[in-house]
Amino acid sequence: MTVTDFGWEDALHTVRAGRSCANPNVGFQRQLQEFEKHEVHQYRQWLKEEYGESPLQDAEEAKNILGKYKEQGRMEPQPGARRWSSFPALAPLAYDNYTTET
Repeated sequence: MTVTDFGWEDALHTVRAGRSCANPNVGFQRQLQEFEKHEVHQYRQWLKEEYGESPLQDAEEAKNILGKYKEQGRMEPQPGARRWSSFPALAPLAYDNYTTET
């Protein structure tokens, strides 16, 4: 998410394009939502300040993978194929539902 500028759902779809069985639990999906909402911009800025622009094409490759994944999602599924994208997106939680206490 920090390198590609993807939101949590697009990042998850990109992972699923390479590993279709990827299915993080609800708690982790909510953590990704919170990270996107409250922290990802700080981490993106820190990475650029600390390391500069990446000479790698990771973001472009991820965008290509995501585009292909979304295109395949418009096609009819193969018989017996799992369709992970049919799971509903989670509703965001209020930020005050989380605590820093362990």
